[in-house]
Amino acid sequence: MVADLLHARLGGAWRVRTLGASSFCDTWRAEGAAGALFVKSAPLAHAAMLEAEADGLAALAAARCIRVPAVVDSWNTTEHALLALEWLDFAPRDSADFGARFGQALGALHRARAPGEGRFGWHRDNWLGGTPQRNRWSARGGLDGWLAFVAHERLLALVVGLPAPLPAAVQRVVQALPRRFDDGHRPRPALIHGDLWRGNWGCLASGEPVIFDPAVSVSDAEAELAMMELFGTPPAGFWPAYREAAPLHAGYARRRPVYQLVHLLNHARLFGGGYVHQAIALCDEVTRA
Repeated sequence: MVADLLHARLGGAWRVRTLGASSFCDTWRAEGAAGALFVKSAPLAHAAMLEAEADGLAALAAARCIRVPAVVDSWNTTEHALLALEWLDFAPRDSADFGARFGQALGALHRARAPGEGRFGWHRDNWLGGTPQRNRWSARGGLDGWLAFVAHERLLALVVGLPAPLPAAVQRVVQALPRRFDDGHRPRPALIHGDLWRGNWGCLASGEPVIFDPAVSVSDAEAELAMMELFGTPPAGFWPAYREAAPLHAGYARRRPVYQLVHLLNHARLFGGGYVHQAIALCDEVTRA
């Protein structure tokens, strides 16, 4: 099926091999005369998810700071949605300079001029894993705009439908948010990947870092770093290079739990179980301090 759809769209003959499936799409390696592609296919009902992924990759590529898989094409048929990306071969991430190159490139991305005229958000909603991510632009920039965005587009949007006592706990976090910024930190709008756990970055044989599967928005760069520390740590050499490329406020650790709560709420929505309890515990930590 995928070979036929690639032929109809791109021409030529294609050999395809299945790579696996997620909750919403199948993935394939496709080989043609021009080379190999990484292809995602999904039922038409999930077309917006692949369209949002293509949009995010294109935005990151346009910043010219860090490598992403190039979008070859994104299209819909009467029954299927497809996304074709360049095929990249990854190498082990333990090269001597990978972490430093990663920190430098991500810092450059976070320092680059972001769209939105100083506001926070994105021009479309997208997905955080399998969860819709709301990205309505903040009414203004600055700290007030960021606090409103985090409260309404992230924390309160994600907690809808989750079991008690999470909604009340998140409401208390929202009320306590200003205290986490009373050290003078003023978020600078930055284009972020948005879901940068270690499964969404890779290393080419040259040592060049690559990021993929984005959930982009214009946000505080600290939110990106907090996600990178939620389920692991950035690679060795990352932090000195990042700090050299982009300033990191001394109070980042005070806000890290708030930004990590966003992702724990998402995991509670997707997987339930222990993530619900972890999110409640983190709410208590934020509001106690």
